[in-house]
Amino acid sequence: MNTLIPTSGCHFCDIPSLFSHRSAVSLKLSAIRRAHRLRANSNDLQTEAAEGSKEAGDEVAVGAQQQSRASTAPALDKDLKKVVQKTAATFAPRASTASKNPAVPGTTLYTVFEVQGYASMLLGGVLSFNLLFPSNEPDIWRLMGMWSIWMFTIPSLRARDCSKNEKEALNYLFLLVPLLNVIIPFFLKSFAVVWSADTIVFFGMYAWKLGWFQRTD
Repeated sequence: MNTLIPTSGCHFCDIPSLFSHRSAVSLKLSAIRRAHRLRANSNDLQTEAAEGSKEAGDEVAVGAQQQSRASTAPALDKDLKKVVQKTAATFAPRASTASKNPAVPGTTLYTVFEVQGYASMLLGGVLSFNLLFPSNEPDIWRLMGMWSIWMFTIPSLRARDCSKNEKEALNYLFLLVPLLNVIIPFFLKSFAVVWSADTIVFFGMYAWKLGWFQRTD
């Protein structure tokens, strides 16, 4: 008896092609996943680069602003010094002769001007606090005491041949003290308060310009 072996329509013959088809599909899927990963990584790198460049740009902008502010501050200070110096030189009392100032440190004239300046400040305080020529009414003595620092102390000290920093302090005071003497009475009508404010501003300006509280190495 002969056994018939089918030669066509065999289902087992399609198994290798089926495996190869699945392998091709899996390879395509893995390639697609790999492409997506690469694209995501490239997008992340581009985002990080953009953020880094933005941060670098912000740092550069901040540095430029700080540099411009640092350069603007000395310029404003220099301009302010020029205005104050010019105004004080125009209106403040100065030597009547064009010769060199004889009141140099160590001379008798220098000492006289210095003693006169601080003595007038002390006398102005006594008058402002109504200790000398006491009166219950505002009078000329208390008014002179209130203005003594501007009328006598500052001009006497400016008459000396003092240092550049001290001259700048006196120039600022020559403009600042009248403002205080006019503004303060609107709030406190007291000769003593005005004189006290002038004194505090006087020594505060000296401490700033002469560097009394700066540490020295």
